[in-house]
Amino acid sequence: MIACLGRFVPENDAESRAENDDVSTICKSLGLKGSIDFGVGATNGSADKDFGGMYSYKPLAVIRPSGADDVAVVIKAAHLQSNLTVAARGNGHSINGQAMADRGLVIDMGSTGDSHFEIVKVKGSTYLDVSGGALWEDVLKRCVEDFGLAPRSWTDYLRLTVGGTLSNAGVSGQAFRYGPQISNVAQLDVVTGNGDMVTCSESRQPELFFNVLGGLGQFGIITRARVLLQSAPDKVRWIRLVYAEFDEFTRDAELLVSLKEERESFDYVEGFVFVNSDDTVNGWPSVPLDPAQVFDPAHLPQTAGSVLYCLEVALHYNNSDPRSAVDAVVDRLLERLGFVSKLNFQVDVSYVDFLLRVKQVEEHARANGMWDSPHPWLNMFVSKSNLAEFNRVVFNEILKDGINGPMLVYPLLRSKWDDRTSVMIPEEEIFYLVALLRFPPPHEDGASIKKLVDQNRGIVQYCKDRGFDFKLFFPHYKSEEEWKCHFGDRWTRFRDSKKAFDPKHILAPGQKIFSRISNEP
Repeated sequence: MIACLGRFVPENDAESRAENDDVSTICKSLGLKGSIDFGVGATNGSADKDFGGMYSYKPLAVIRPSGADDVAVVIKAAHLQSNLTVAARGNGHSINGQAMADRGLVIDMGSTGDSHFEIVKVKGSTYLDVSGGALWEDVLKRCVEDFGLAPRSWTDYLRLTVGGTLSNAGVSGQAFRYGPQISNVAQLDVVTGNGDMVTCSESRQPELFFNVLGGLGQFGIITRARVLLQSAPDKVRWIRLVYAEFDEFTRDAELLVSLKEERESFDYVEGFVFVNSDDTVNGWPSVPLDPAQVFDPAHLPQTAGSVLYCLEVALHYNNSDPRSAVDAVVDRLLERLGFVSKLNFQVDVSYVDFLLRVKQVEEHARANGMWDSPHPWLNMFVSKSNLAEFNRVVFNEILKDGINGPMLVYPLLRSKWDDRTSVMIPEEEIFYLVALLRFPPPHEDGASIKKLVDQNRGIVQYCKDRGFDFKLFFPHYKSEEEWKCHFGDRWTRFRDSKKAFDPKHILAPGQKIFSRISNEP
C-alpha cells in the first residue's frame, strides 16, 4: 500500500476523484481496522493545521487507527519507503507545526481515545490505564463521576490528549507538589520508530520509558499510559490575590510551593502578570472570579507600577467539610501572605468545574473568532535567580501594555521532576514557568503576527545574551546546533536513543530535530 502512496498525490480533480475509489482497497492491503484519508480528504480534518495557526504542511494521508496494532503497521510500512515520515497528532494544540508531516503520514490518535480505560491497583496504589489518544477532559469526567478518583497532576487546558502532554511534560498549578504529569506515570505502551509495540516502565525497558516521557514524540507513539490516581475532592475554594510589588509576589509564591505538608499550603499555586489599567483583556477586569466582584484600583498603593501581579491559589475540600472549617484553613494560609488586603477575590466551585476553568475562555475565544486566529505563544522555564531581571525588562518594559492574553508566571520545584526523562529544565531548585499566551484579534495580518513572533525571539535572545539559566518549554528550533544547545550535555543521550528507537528518523518530523534517513544507498 505505502509503495502506491506516491501516485495518490492528485494533480487535478480527476485524479482526486480516482484516488477515493482506491481507498478501501488500500486499507485492505494494509490490514488496518481503522481508516485512511488521502489527498483532499487528508486535510479536511485540519491535519495540515494546528492551534498555532502559523504553519501548514499537507500530509500525504491521515490514518485513524483503531489501536496500537494499526499504529505499528503504519510505521513498519513507512520503513519500506525512502523518505516517508510519520507524525502522531492528538488534538492539534501544538503551536509551531510539531504534529505535522509534510507529504508524510499523520496518525490521528483521537480515534483510539476509547481503546483503554481501566482502574487497576498495584502494590496498594490506584492507577488508570488509559489510551494515549484520550482527552484529559474525558479522563477527568469519567474518573470523578464513575469512581470518585482523579489524576494528581494536570494541565490548565484539558482538551489535550494523554499521549500529547506526556510527550512534552504536562504542567499546571499542582506540579509544585506532585511534579508534572510525566512524574505521575508508572507504565507506558509505546510503538517505537521501528514499529515495535513495547510495554515499558521504570523497571522494564527503562531507557525507552524515560526517553519517551517528555521526548517530543521522537522515540515512539504512546498508545497507553498508566496514570497515578488519588481521591477526588468535591469542591475547590478558588482565590486570586493581587500584588503591587514583584518581590512580595515571588516571596509568597515560593513560600507556598516550598511548604512540605499538604495542609500547610494550598493544593494549587499559579500566578500571572496583568496591566495596571482598566483594559478589559489585559488589565484589572481580568482578575475577579465572579461578575459580581469588582476590582477597585483605589486600594492599590501609590507606588504601584505599570504592571501588577496576581497569585492564584486553590484549596480542595469535600461537601462534608463545614464551611467554617474551610474558611479557617483559608484564613490561616492567607494571613502569612503580603497581598493587597482588599484585592482578594474568592469563589467556591466544584472540583470538575475548576479543572475545566479554561473551557470558558475557549468558548469566549471561539465566539469572537480569536480561537481560530494565529497564536504566537512563548513558553519558557526561567530560573529564580534570573526572574527579577526578566520581570524588569520583559514584563515592565517590553510587555508593559499586555499581550491580549494571559502572561503566566509561577514557581516549580526541580526536585519534583525526574532527570531521567527527556525534558530540559533550569538547574536551580526553584524555577518559574513563564507563558506568554497571545490571542491576537481576528483577521490580524501576517505582518502583525510576524512582529509578535519577532518579539518572542527577541525575548529569547535577550535571555541568551544575558546568560540566563532558562529552557524553552515546547521548544521550537530549526537547526541541529540550536537543539544541541537546548539539550546541552544530554544531547548525546538523546541522539543515541533516537538511533536505537527510531533509527531512520521516521517519527515526529515536525519537531525538526532530525532529518529522515533515506533507504536509498
